[in-house]
Amino acid sequence: MIETHKQPETAVLVALVTQKQTADQTKEYLDELAFLAETSGVITKKTFTQKLDRADTRTFVGKGKLEEIQLYIADNPVDTIIFDDDLTPAQVRNLEAEFKEIKVLDRSLLILNIFSMRAQTAQSRVQVELAQYQYMYPRLTRMWTHLSRQKGGVGMRGPGEKELETDRRIVQDRIAFLKEKLAKIDKQSQTRRKERDRLVRVALVGYTNVGKSTLMRTMAKADVFAENKLFATVDSTVRKVVLGNIPFLLTDTVGFIRKLPTTLIESFKSTLDEVREADILLHVVDVSHSSFEEHIDVVQATLADIKAADKPTILVFNKIDAFVPKEEWLPEPVHEISGDENEPVAAVAPPSAAEQKQTALAYLKRTYLTRQSDHVVFISAQNRENLDELRETLFKLVKEKHYTIYPNWTFIPLGDAYEEDAAPLG
Repeated sequence: MIETHKQPETAVLVALVTQKQTADQTKEYLDELAFLAETSGVITKKTFTQKLDRADTRTFVGKGKLEEIQLYIADNPVDTIIFDDDLTPAQVRNLEAEFKEIKVLDRSLLILNIFSMRAQTAQSRVQVELAQYQYMYPRLTRMWTHLSRQKGGVGMRGPGEKELETDRRIVQDRIAFLKEKLAKIDKQSQTRRKERDRLVRVALVGYTNVGKSTLMRTMAKADVFAENKLFATVDSTVRKVVLGNIPFLLTDTVGFIRKLPTTLIESFKSTLDEVREADILLHVVDVSHSSFEEHIDVVQATLADIKAADKPTILVFNKIDAFVPKEEWLPEPVHEISGDENEPVAAVAPPSAAEQKQTALAYLKRTYLTRQSDHVVFISAQNRENLDELRETLFKLVKEKHYTIYPNWTFIPLGDAYEEDAAPLG
């Protein structure tokens, strides 16, 4: 018997270059969109960009670019066309009319699909389903007729497969039901978190795929899922960790991303409460990423949105093993000055790659100490590099907070104490 394997879905990606988004930024955002598509199991065949002052209200791109995409697809059939911005209901309706049987997705729907794939607990599944319905509701006319003729694939998970729920009232009822169910789950979560108030709470936050779960696994000495894909972690993971003789709770939370759908932030209130109610934040940054500075801004903006930006924070620059410094972070070349003005000026031998890296990291540390954080640490969670410095910095903050809970606690210096293995918590 011959086994047949389902062919992976294929897609073309579309983005705009605007006054607010340069060509370089658009290229990077398309790379991220391709990574999101890959995480959903979709292979990107080609990307298209167009320079416009603003998106076309009818079809997102202009008529000429639309024809260019159609000509490409005519010769290179694909399953899906994905836009790197949210589409209005009218844009989706018009694009579906133009592209016929090809699925039309936007960035938010793609992210919602990934969350649906990743959700493991009852709580996260309810959160994702609610976010999907809330996102689809204003697009109901096209979404349900569109999904009813499809046989699955990216964007088809969750509520989209229920062909009978084509009535707006039924969808409203489903949203109300999910909200009620989530409210009960939130109440249970609040009770569990109150039971943990006896311990200092530390939350790992950061852009998606920066190594939070790897750091969690390293610090907690426990099995925590980590994968080189976006949103590998959707469900919060809480572990009890001991530094010195001080126990505290370490939580790995869902990663943030540029243009995170508002419905997800609203639905994941309970999960994000782990961040809001934390005593200390470990803001993990992938320093090897060319746009790590923008990622920092995205995370800080999201923290501000959920009212968690004013907490004691350690800025943890991760992946220094893969870090490549930019030229502007390095000092100007030094030249030897000869006593004889007729002799040519000789350049001093350039620093080694290792010296350049250390110089650049020192520059970044000075920059971010003065700009954003009182505590900056550079590590490689994968290679366990500089973890002692992170533990010492974290120990000081945990100790300070722990003392407010247990003022008579007898502290053991970190270097003299045995660190216990972590224990999972419900």
